[in-house]
Amino acid sequence: MRDRKFVWLALLALAACSGGGAAASPGAPAQLSGSAPSATPKAPTPAPTKPGSTPTPTPAPTPSPTEAPIGQYIKHVVIIIQENRSFDNMFEDFPGADTAQSGLMSNGKTVPLQPVPLEALTDIDHSHANWLKEYAGGKMYFDLGSPGNPTLPYAYVPQSETKPLWSLAEQYGLADRMFQSNTGPSYAAHQYLIAATSQVGSLYADDNPYYANFTPIPITGSWGCDAPAGAFLTMLNPKGGADLVGPFPCINNETIADELAAKNISWREYAPAIGTAGGSWSAFDAIKHIRYGSGWSNVVSPETTVLTDAPKGNVATVTWVIPTGKNSDHSGNGSNTGPEWVASVVNAFGASPQWNSTAIFILWDDWGGWYDHVVPQQLDVMGLGFRVPLIVVSPYAKHGYVSHVNHEAGSILRFVEDAFGLAQMAASDARADNLQDLFDFSQQPARFRAIAVKRSPASFFHAPELTAPDNE
Repeated sequence: MRDRKFVWLALLALAACSGGGAAASPGAPAQLSGSAPSATPKAPTPAPTKPGSTPTPTPAPTPSPTEAPIGQYIKHVVIIIQENRSFDNMFEDFPGADTAQSGLMSNGKTVPLQPVPLEALTDIDHSHANWLKEYAGGKMYFDLGSPGNPTLPYAYVPQSETKPLWSLAEQYGLADRMFQSNTGPSYAAHQYLIAATSQVGSLYADDNPYYANFTPIPITGSWGCDAPAGAFLTMLNPKGGADLVGPFPCINNETIADELAAKNISWREYAPAIGTAGGSWSAFDAIKHIRYGSGWSNVVSPETTVLTDAPKGNVATVTWVIPTGKNSDHSGNGSNTGPEWVASVVNAFGASPQWNSTAIFILWDDWGGWYDHVVPQQLDVMGLGFRVPLIVVSPYAKHGYVSHVNHEAGSILRFVEDAFGLAQMAASDARADNLQDLFDFSQQPARFRAIAVKRSPASFFHAPELTAPDNE
């Protein structure tokens, strides 16, 4: 747990705030003077709303005349979201990709990246505050964000543990310029993958939710409408400094699922049950009109159901797949099963009757505190964040292709929007490209070749969950 300071935020006037408080004792956020959040949070409006004011986006890319209409070829999109790895950390030395073997520290020393296995019981702070420290004004001094062990972030996962991921990237496409749309941990990152923003009113959620007593809600809890009374979002302070205490984490932003439903296009999210490790990563639990409406029937638990649904052809048009903590690649969870989980999900969709019209996107929601050497452009108050890996699997994916085109989380939503004729929702998807450089729709759709794994799909149904690594 990290030390935190907060500024109280009036829930009826999100832009108004009072001053910060005294320093927190080790391991606990600061208790500040002022009015506490109400035990019964103010209910959001009952209908989905467009986010409020947004930073001025860069101009949306104009499709070239040679771009094929995505929806002519792609009828099913799968978004597999893993946790907390930078590009250099997961794909160090991948052929043709821009990776680093060393990094610069703030003392001027260059340190080689060291192998740290997925199952290592170490984690790195990956809050928004720590992102700022590691970014260091563009100098990329990752030692500033890990005072306990300054060299820990300078690490990579041994290739012996990521073979299924490398096999996917070698057979299909890999993007080495995929950036987070936000600069912080999972709550905001997952909201960007369903709504293209984490904006609530005029401010942005930049960190994960907290209990009323100022302790972080772990990944075994709820970061959404199922959170206990008094829980709150932490909001980016537009004046800088301490985060603002925001509203209850049951918000009402419009999501791409709403746009799909409005056109009678099916969607589904496979996620661990709320209250289990990984259930907090279900972004739709934080959307009130979905959590308490008919849309919640599209959120399927346990997440392993996808392994039996997909081969039978029980596939939605757009699908999100959320892992358990154990299978997430999250640092500190004592497990290395994430790559085989991903490959098993891909194999399930590869065996489906819909394979020939499917595009699968595999990405990691945030960088997890791990070193990456590419300086991200700063396009608005929330990002871009550091690079994360993106693998694109499809019968129309370019074979063995490494994309050096700039992409961000909003690019995945832009792909879905362009495929199914949906409107852009916020700055992220409006400015993003649609990932079409990773596809070749002129080629014959490739037959699926199953990715080799050591574990059977059945092993994921009964595997015991491990202790949650942290609240991020």
